Amino acid sequence: MKTIFNYESASIALQKLSEKGYTIDYNVHFDRLQNEADGYIIDYLYRYEGATDPGDESTVYGIRNMSTNDKGVFVAGDLGLIEGKKRDIIVNLEIRSRRQ
Repeated sequence: MKTIFNYESASIALQKLSEKGYTIDYNVHFDRLQNEADGYIIDYLYRYEGATDPGDESTVYGIRNMSTNDKGVFVAGDLGLIEGKKRDIIVNLEIRSRRQ
C-alpha cells in the first residue's frame, strides 16, 4: 500500500485514481466490500489533515479485489464517525494492507 499525502485535494486524488482504473464507488457499493472483505486490499491511501479544524480530515482509499482485479475508491472523513461495520472493515483492510 502506498500512503500519499501530496495531492492538493481529495477530488484530485479521486481523479488520479480514476485514471488508474479505480472507478467503482465503494461508498455507494459498500456491500461488495462487506460481503467479501478478505478478498480486497488497499493499494493507495491518500490522507488529508485539516490545518486548523480536525473536521477537515479526509482519507481516500484506492481498493482492489485481489481475485477479480475490480478497482474502486472509498472516501472517509473521521473514521470514528462512520457506522460500526463499515469502520471495522476499512480499519481491518488498512491493517492488512500495511502488513503486505
